[in-house]
Amino acid sequence: MSVKEVMLREVERRVAHAIPSLRRYARTLTNNHSDADDLVQECLEKAWPKLETVEDRDDLRPWLLKILHNLNVSRWRKLRRLISFDYTRDERSDAPTQEVSVECRQMLEALGQLPEHHRQVLVLIGIEDLSYSAVASIMDVPLGTVMSRLSRARTQLRAQMEKDTVGSPVIPMKKIR
Repeated sequence: MSVKEVMLREVERRVAHAIPSLRRYARTLTNNHSDADDLVQECLEKAWPKLETVEDRDDLRPWLLKILHNLNVSRWRKLRRLISFDYTRDERSDAPTQEVSVECRQMLEALGQLPEHHRQVLVLIGIEDLSYSAVASIMDVPLGTVMSRLSRARTQLRAQMEKDTVGSPVIPMKKIR
Protein backbone atom coordinates (compact mmCIF):
# COMPACT_ATOMS: atom_id res chain seq x y z
CA MET A 1 0.00 0.00 0.00
CA SER A 2 1.40 3.38 -0.99
CA VAL A 3 1.85 6.32 1.39
CA LYS A 4 -0.91 8.19 -0.42
CA GLU A 5 -3.33 5.27 0.08
CA VAL A 6 -2.48 5.11 3.78
CA MET A 7 -3.06 8.86 4.13
CA LEU A 8 -6.36 8.61 2.23
CA ARG A 9 -7.60 5.83 4.52
CA GLU A 10 -6.67 7.90 7.57
CA VAL A 11 -8.59 10.90 6.22
CA GLU A 12 -11.55 8.63 5.45
CA ARG A 13 -11.44 7.34 9.03
CA ARG A 14 -11.42 10.88 10.42
CA VAL A 15 -14.32 11.92 8.20
CA ALA A 16 -16.27 8.84 9.30
CA HIS A 17 -15.50 9.75 12.92
CA ALA A 18 -17.02 13.23 12.35
CA ILE A 19 -20.30 11.98 10.82
CA PRO A 20 -22.18 11.48 14.14
CA SER A 21 -21.33 15.08 15.11
CA LEU A 22 -22.46 16.31 11.71
CA ARG A 23 -25.74 14.41 12.01
CA ARG A 24 -26.46 15.76 15.51
CA TYR A 25 -25.78 19.33 14.47
CA ALA A 26 -27.73 18.94 11.22
CA ARG A 27 -30.67 17.58 13.22
CA THR A 28 -30.46 20.63 15.47
CA LEU A 29 -30.47 22.91 12.45
CA THR A 30 -33.22 21.22 10.43
CA ASN A 31 -35.42 19.64 13.11
CA ASN A 32 -36.00 16.72 10.71
CA HIS A 33 -34.05 13.47 10.30
CA SER A 34 -34.26 13.17 6.52
CA ASP A 35 -33.42 16.84 5.95
CA ALA A 36 -30.51 16.44 8.36
CA ASP A 37 -29.21 13.41 6.46
CA ASP A 38 -29.52 15.33 3.18
CA LEU A 39 -27.58 18.23 4.68
CA VAL A 40 -24.82 15.93 5.93
CA GLN A 41 -24.61 14.27 2.52
CA GLU A 42 -24.37 17.64 0.81
CA CYS A 43 -21.69 18.70 3.29
CA LEU A 44 -19.58 15.61 2.67
CA GLU A 45 -19.95 15.97 -1.10
CA LYS A 46 -18.76 19.56 -0.89
CA ALA A 47 -15.93 18.80 1.55
CA TRP A 48 -14.49 15.66 -0.05
CA PRO A 49 -12.69 17.32 -2.99
CA LYS A 50 -11.18 19.91 -0.62
CA LEU A 51 -9.87 17.57 2.07
CA GLU A 52 -6.28 17.95 0.89
CA THR A 53 -6.45 21.70 1.60
CA VAL A 54 -7.39 21.33 5.28
CA GLU A 55 -4.63 22.52 7.58
CA ASP A 56 -5.68 20.63 10.73
CA ARG A 57 -6.39 17.07 9.66
CA ASP A 58 -6.30 15.76 13.23
CA ASP A 59 -9.83 16.96 13.93
CA LEU A 60 -11.91 17.62 10.84
CA ARG A 61 -15.09 18.30 12.84
CA PRO A 62 -14.79 22.10 13.13
CA TRP A 63 -14.07 22.43 9.41
CA LEU A 64 -16.90 20.07 8.43
CA LEU A 65 -19.33 21.67 10.89
CA LYS A 66 -18.60 25.08 9.40
CA ILE A 67 -19.37 23.77 5.91
CA LEU A 68 -22.57 22.20 7.24
CA HIS A 69 -23.57 25.43 8.97
CA ASN A 70 -22.94 27.50 5.84
CA LEU A 71 -24.90 25.07 3.67
CA ASN A 72 -27.82 25.33 6.06
CA VAL A 73 -27.70 29.13 5.94
CA SER A 74 -27.72 28.97 2.14
CA ARG A 75 -30.69 26.59 2.19
CA TRP A 76 -32.66 28.92 4.47
CA ARG A 77 -31.95 31.89 2.24
CA LYS A 78 -33.24 29.97 -0.78
CA LEU A 79 -36.31 28.75 1.12
CA ARG A 80 -37.18 32.18 2.43
CA ARG A 81 -37.24 33.51 -1.11
CA LEU A 82 -39.62 30.74 -2.17
CA ILE A 83 -41.81 30.13 0.87
CA SER A 84 -43.32 32.27 3.59
CA PHE A 85 -41.30 31.94 6.81
CA ASP A 86 -44.35 30.56 8.68
CA TYR A 87 -44.25 27.42 6.58
CA THR A 88 -40.52 26.67 6.73
CA ARG A 89 -40.39 25.14 10.20
CA ASP A 90 -41.13 21.44 10.36
CA GLU A 91 -43.57 20.91 13.22
CA ARG A 92 -43.84 17.14 12.83
CA SER A 93 -42.90 15.08 15.81
CA ASP A 94 -40.33 12.38 15.24
CA ALA A 95 -41.41 10.25 18.17
CA PRO A 96 -38.72 7.95 19.53
CA THR A 97 -39.28 4.23 19.26
CA GLN A 98 -38.39 3.59 22.92
CA GLU A 99 -39.63 5.13 26.12
CA VAL A 100 -37.75 8.34 26.86
CA SER A 101 -37.18 9.48 30.42
CA VAL A 102 -39.19 12.46 31.65
CA GLU A 103 -36.09 14.54 32.25
CA CYS A 104 -34.72 13.88 28.77
CA ARG A 105 -38.07 14.66 27.12
CA GLN A 106 -38.39 17.90 29.12
CA MET A 107 -34.83 18.87 28.22
CA LEU A 108 -35.45 18.27 24.52
CA GLU A 109 -38.72 20.22 24.63
CA ALA A 110 -37.04 23.09 26.45
CA LEU A 111 -34.14 23.01 24.00
CA GLY A 112 -36.62 23.13 21.12
CA GLN A 113 -38.16 26.31 22.53
CA LEU A 114 -34.86 28.18 22.50
CA PRO A 115 -34.02 30.52 19.64
CA GLU A 116 -32.11 28.71 16.91
CA HIS A 117 -28.81 30.53 17.51
CA HIS A 118 -28.95 29.57 21.20
CA ARG A 119 -29.68 25.92 20.35
CA GLN A 120 -26.77 25.88 17.93
CA VAL A 121 -24.30 27.16 20.51
CA LEU A 122 -25.53 24.72 23.18
CA VAL A 123 -25.22 21.75 20.83
CA LEU A 124 -21.80 22.69 19.50
CA ILE A 125 -20.31 23.42 22.93
CA GLY A 126 -22.32 21.17 25.23
CA ILE A 127 -22.70 18.09 23.05
CA GLU A 128 -19.98 18.32 20.43
CA ASP A 129 -17.50 19.62 23.01
CA LEU A 130 -16.01 22.21 20.68
CA SER A 131 -14.09 25.22 21.93
CA TYR A 132 -15.64 28.67 21.99
CA SER A 133 -13.26 29.79 19.27
CA ALA A 134 -14.19 26.82 17.04
CA VAL A 135 -17.88 27.63 17.48
CA ALA A 136 -17.23 31.29 16.70
CA SER A 137 -15.51 30.23 13.50
CA ILE A 138 -18.28 27.81 12.54
CA MET A 139 -21.05 30.34 13.15
CA ASP A 140 -18.96 33.23 11.80
CA VAL A 141 -19.56 35.41 14.86
CA PRO A 142 -17.19 37.02 17.39
CA LEU A 143 -16.01 34.98 20.37
CA GLY A 144 -17.88 37.27 22.78
CA THR A 145 -21.12 36.61 20.91
CA VAL A 146 -20.66 32.87 21.38
CA MET A 147 -20.04 33.37 25.08
CA SER A 148 -23.07 35.63 25.58
CA ARG A 149 -25.34 33.34 23.52
CA LEU A 150 -24.20 30.36 25.55
CA SER A 151 -24.86 32.19 28.81
CA ARG A 152 -28.33 33.29 27.66
CA ALA A 153 -29.11 29.82 26.32
CA ARG A 154 -28.16 28.17 29.60
CA THR A 155 -30.23 30.69 31.57
CA GLN A 156 -33.27 30.24 29.32
CA LEU A 157 -32.94 26.46 29.33
CA ARG A 158 -32.63 26.36 33.11
CA ALA A 159 -35.66 28.66 33.51
CA GLN A 160 -37.70 26.56 31.08
CA MET A 161 -36.77 23.36 32.90
CA GLU A 162 -37.70 24.87 36.26
CA LYS A 163 -41.00 26.13 34.83
CA ASP A 164 -41.80 22.70 33.41
CA THR A 165 -41.17 20.98 36.73
CA VAL A 166 -43.50 23.28 38.75
CA GLY A 167 -46.40 21.12 39.83
CA SER A 168 -44.71 17.92 38.74
CA PRO A 169 -42.37 15.68 40.67
CA VAL A 170 -39.10 17.41 41.38
CA ILE A 171 -36.44 16.33 38.94
CA PRO A 172 -33.01 17.66 39.83
CA MET A 173 -31.61 19.86 37.07
CA LYS A 174 -28.06 18.89 36.28
CA LYS A 175 -25.80 21.80 35.62
CA ILE A 176 -25.18 22.28 31.92
CA ARG A 177 -21.53 22.58 31.17
